[in-house]
Amino acid sequence: MPERDFVSWNTMITGYARNGRMEEALCLFNNMPKRNVVSWNAIISGFLDNGDVKSAIEYFERMPERDAASLSALVSGLIQNGELDKAAGILLGNGGRTNGKEDLIHAYNTLIAGFAQKGKVDDARRLFDQIPFHPDCKRGDTGGVARNVVSWNSMIMCYVKIGDIFSARELFDQMMERDTFSWNTLISGYVNLSDMEEASNLFCKMPDPDTLSWNSMISGFSQMGNLVIACDFFGRMPQKNLVSWNSMISGFEKNGDCDGAIMLFIQMQAEGEKPDQHTLSSLLRVCAEAVALQLGMQIHQQVIKAVIPDIPLNNSFITMYARCGAIMQASLECMCSCWPSGGRSDAFRSMVSEFGIEARVEHYASLVDIVGRHGQIEEAIIVIKSMPFEPDKVVWGALLGACRVHNNVELARVAAEALTRLEPESSATYVLLYNIGGKLQSTSYMFNKIKSQSCSYIICKKFCQCEIKAWRGHPFVMHCSALRLNDH
Repeated sequence: MPERDFVSWNTMITGYARNGRMEEALCLFNNMPKRNVVSWNAIISGFLDNGDVKSAIEYFERMPERDAASLSALVSGLIQNGELDKAAGILLGNGGRTNGKEDLIHAYNTLIAGFAQKGKVDDARRLFDQIPFHPDCKRGDTGGVARNVVSWNSMIMCYVKIGDIFSARELFDQMMERDTFSWNTLISGYVNLSDMEEASNLFCKMPDPDTLSWNSMISGFSQMGNLVIACDFFGRMPQKNLVSWNSMISGFEKNGDCDGAIMLFIQMQAEGEKPDQHTLSSLLRVCAEAVALQLGMQIHQQVIKAVIPDIPLNNSFITMYARCGAIMQASLECMCSCWPSGGRSDAFRSMVSEFGIEARVEHYASLVDIVGRHGQIEEAIIVIKSMPFEPDKVVWGALLGACRVHNNVELARVAAEALTRLEPESSATYVLLYNIGGKLQSTSYMFNKIKSQSCSYIICKKFCQCEIKAWRGHPFVMHCSALRLNDH
């Protein structure tokens, strides 16, 4: 590099620090011909990010000139390293001096939030009261710092966390200017205390409720068992997100309305919202309560294709199968989910030899799913080849889902080819394979498969349009009616 400036030096220091290479960062810092405030802030932040509190304070005290960012970074870093008292001492004592022209309110707000996290609400309020409404007010020793909306929100959040809704409301009413976070924080405080009447009053007065505001109301009324009002809020929402759907489905589930939960899940899928672990866990509890084994098995297939199950979701599977009377499947789920990685095949064998459970195709499908999703795709293929009977669509679907998770295009094609033979009318296989490959080669492969099922296609320069002959209305062709391809 012909000429190094502050930006190049500071960028290198920051890069080394973020990668934990503080020796190299410090060497660069010491070799700089001239340093600016950003250089000092970069090395101090590096020490804090790597847990070296002592060096961070030492270099902060050596700084020839400090700005608001210097002090804010130090206070925030000390709090993250569990040094709340040191942060307070530096900010409120002489160690926090700056040139007197900087706005230090961010550092004060950070310290208020730090006190709140540690449950020191009295200390947080004491600091908050030291900060005046306006810079020209003289109160405490804050050097002309004035409260902003974040200061008020941080203090209100303190009170909401400990359930002191009266103090939170008192501050809220004193605010000269509120933002969406102010309203949502206080609404959530009333919801947490099941005071939905006051939460509703606030919601009606709120200038512009956002999705979080609507979700809080839905969750609150659902928890109280008032599904009629919860559904009314849900229906009037201008824009729903996954949390909205999950809150409503969970509300139906917790209040024993299994049909409502199932119908809402169907509506959720129809509107294109993808479920997550929370959605599926609620639905599995619904299946367990309603003894709906078939629906539970369908949800299991969705998990195989779209979600990496976690421990709570696996527990929900075990409960669902057990309550539906599928004890063998519940036993297999339990053994496979609890076994450490690499021991699942042994668990499967012990199911047969020690527990006397005859392995069926569903058991093999579960084993293929679990082994494949942990990255052992080749072992999953071995399991399929060792099956004493022909693998069905569930087995191949489990393999295809694992290939999607680990982006194994070649074995995904093997699974997809088997699935298209078993379910030629289903579009899910084609779409999933395209999502795995996402390239011209994979797209051409799928259209060749459709063509082999009495379909024809025409590829233009920019778009791929399908013309159906013997199989008019093929689902995948409808899905890909205008699929952009690369120029060739």
